[in-house]
Amino acid sequence: MPRATLQESRVPPLSVLDLAHVAEGATPADALHNSLDLAQHAEKWGYKRFWLAEHHNVAGIASAATAVVIGYVAGGTLTIRVGSGGIMLPNHAPLIIAEQFGTLEALYPGRIDLGLGRAPGTDQLTVRALRRHPASAETFPRDVLELQAFLGDLRPGQAVQAVPGTGSHVPLWILGSSLFGAQLAASLGLPFAFASHFAPDLLLPALQVYRAEFQPSEQRQQPYAMVGVNVIAAEDPEARRLFTSLQQAVTNMFRGTRGLLPPPIDNIETYWSPVEKSQVSKMLSRSFVGSPETVRRGLEDFIEETSADELIVASAIYDHRARLRSYEILAEVHKALGRERSSIAG
Repeated sequence: MPRATLQESRVPPLSVLDLAHVAEGATPADALHNSLDLAQHAEKWGYKRFWLAEHHNVAGIASAATAVVIGYVAGGTLTIRVGSGGIMLPNHAPLIIAEQFGTLEALYPGRIDLGLGRAPGTDQLTVRALRRHPASAETFPRDVLELQAFLGDLRPGQAVQAVPGTGSHVPLWILGSSLFGAQLAASLGLPFAFASHFAPDLLLPALQVYRAEFQPSEQRQQPYAMVGVNVIAAEDPEARRLFTSLQQAVTNMFRGTRGLLPPPIDNIETYWSPVEKSQVSKMLSRSFVGSPETVRRGLEDFIEETSADELIVASAIYDHRARLRSYEILAEVHKALGRERSSIAG
């Protein structure tokens, strides 16, 4: 067997993307407590980051007040990085976000990430309830620069500053599911996170554009791409059964009936139509579901295909204990793969 190169031998770190799913029969408080519990376990298992996402007017997601939840999770952990995946910047004035994340950085120094998205994370009616204009997304690049300036060093004559925030240099990320985000991240020299766990179509073109057009910046000299996947790890057929909660939830989204995360069912074919099955399967195509060996093969192939610098893993599982076990299995698979590649490289 030929000796592997350093890049081939490297296994990218794993992180967690948590939507604080509210399961049927549970409350938002349950979901938030489970998020902290998951973060504490993820820290122990060696995950690098724990990110939470901003969504509004969605009964099944409890992380709408994202900065508040980040503070709750960071306060209950010690070393894992905690951040947003992401803050939907069109919903907020950049100064407000600079103050929120400057405060988080002051409280938990060196552990806070600020991932930024351009979508509103909700419907247009809720956008108006947020007192934001539907066209706010058009100023996203300018707003990112304004936010970056508020988090940077105080400039001579600067009349408005974020307190806390100024001089904190909280690391920014650009989140995206299209070429736009890839181009913006590249032009600003920022790390890029692609949402292939629910929008896989442009994954490879976006990564190619980002890497080809990257311009070095004060924050990063080289491109850094994190890629989202879904993982449901358990022995078959239980893993496939657990996956039906997410499949039902996405089917409900296409039906316009978003709700709480449903319990798994024995036969998903009785739930969706052939058209819905095709839509949902396409949306969730970047998912590893099955036994540890199945997940391992999926992980290896995905790393080879994308050359991702980091993987961020979503896992919408109804039962919290099963979700913990899935992330634990993934951590075990990841460590075994790292040992194997190190052995080959050596």
